[in-house]
Amino acid sequence: MTDKTVQQQDESQLVAARRAKMGRWIEDYGVYPWGHREDGLISLESARSLFDQSAHDAFKEDDSNDARPRVKVAGRCIQHRAMGKLTFLVIRDDTGDLQISCSKAAMPIEQFKVASKLDYGDIIVAEGAMGMTNKGEICVWADSFTLGCKSLAPPPEKFHGLSDSELRYRQRYVDMYTNEDTIKTFKARSLIVSTIRSFMHDEGYLEVETPMMQPIAGGAAAKPFETYHNALGIPLFLRIAPELYLKRLLVGGMRKVFEINRNFRNEGVSRRHNPEFTMLESYAAFGDCETMLNLTEGMIRSAANAVGDASAIQFGD
Repeated sequence: MTDKTVQQQDESQLVAARRAKMGRWIEDYGVYPWGHREDGLISLESARSLFDQSAHDAFKEDDSNDARPRVKVAGRCIQHRAMGKLTFLVIRDDTGDLQISCSKAAMPIEQFKVASKLDYGDIIVAEGAMGMTNKGEICVWADSFTLGCKSLAPPPEKFHGLSDSELRYRQRYVDMYTNEDTIKTFKARSLIVSTIRSFMHDEGYLEVETPMMQPIAGGAAAKPFETYHNALGIPLFLRIAPELYLKRLLVGGMRKVFEINRNFRNEGVSRRHNPEFTMLESYAAFGDCETMLNLTEGMIRSAANAVGDASAIQFGD
């Protein structure tokens, strides 16, 4: 029996145990672990920003004077510690982490029992007052606790992230909730694309969409993916570039055009080369190479400024 087989058996046993726990919760506590609508949720980052030190101090002096802001948050459980009548857990969303503190005296007993027996990866919804623990950690003192969704598959060991680069790229969704930097990369990419699009609009370029399936694989020297259009009875190619159709728009009378979209090239695969990728292509009538050089410099400068300080960027060693 190989190590991989043992690992698969161990994982299947964990999944079976989690399924059994979910069944007990449904029967004993009436939970609905398949997801449901929740109104009034705010991000964990927004919740942390609402913490009021003066209101917290006033509550500690006189618990009848509770002016602490109330929040409703949701996230995935990444840390869990049950201590008798108290349970502390840390949840995560795409804006960061936040501690949830649950007291047996502050919520219905069924909710507290679920909170005290959570598994890593479970998604929860908590509502309560923003406060602080005795150790100075900002948290939500929950008086309402709901299981949003039960995680059946165990996450990577101790949520320290994925070290296997192959697994990271093939199971990006797992990488996202184990490595915070991955979500930051997704956000940075989205910001870069939107910044480039705005920059091109400001420069007077019109955004267009051209065919993804083309009768001629032109516009670049690359091997295309081939397909067949059943209704028309003709072979087609997934485009390797939008060049030919963009140039036709200039022939038709448009002065400046651009497109940000997917292209497909049936060639090698590496960390830097994917058969399916996003590309920006633009054309301007009455321009030359200097026109595109200046456009590219301004575009890169704008995108770099959007995600950080572009005044000094180290290149190479």
